[in-house]
Amino acid sequence: MNSASSSASHKSPPPLMSRGKPIVYVVDDDISVRESLESLIRFAGWQPQIFASAQEFLPRPPVFVPSCLVLDVMLPDFSGLDLQKRLTTDRVAMPIIFISGHGDVPTAVSAMKAGAVEFSEQALQR
Repeated sequence: MNSASSSASHKSPPPLMSRGKPIVYVVDDDISVRESLESLIRFAGWQPQIFASAQEFLPRPPVFVPSCLVLDVMLPDFSGLDLQKRLTTDRVAMPIIFISGHGDVPTAVSAMKAGAVEFSEQALQR
């Protein structure tokens, strides 16, 4: 083996993601939930990007920093499960954490089977 091929074989592949500040996307139609999560995410040192609907979220440009999606199950345009399917179809690899005030076991099972990393049902008392 010559020295040129030896050094080439030891090169690391280029990183797919930069080391920039991680982005946490939040898609929820409830403004109080969006604002609360935005504050919490910023306090944790990450960069929040909030959206009121799936239609607002979908045209965002791709990013090359670590990211995840906090997603409401029930949205005004189409469901969080539908958005999850769309992202999977488009081959967007992003961890998804579902949140819902109206979750049920079948919905949670569907989300987890489709690749969600977490499903949190928030019981709100009024």
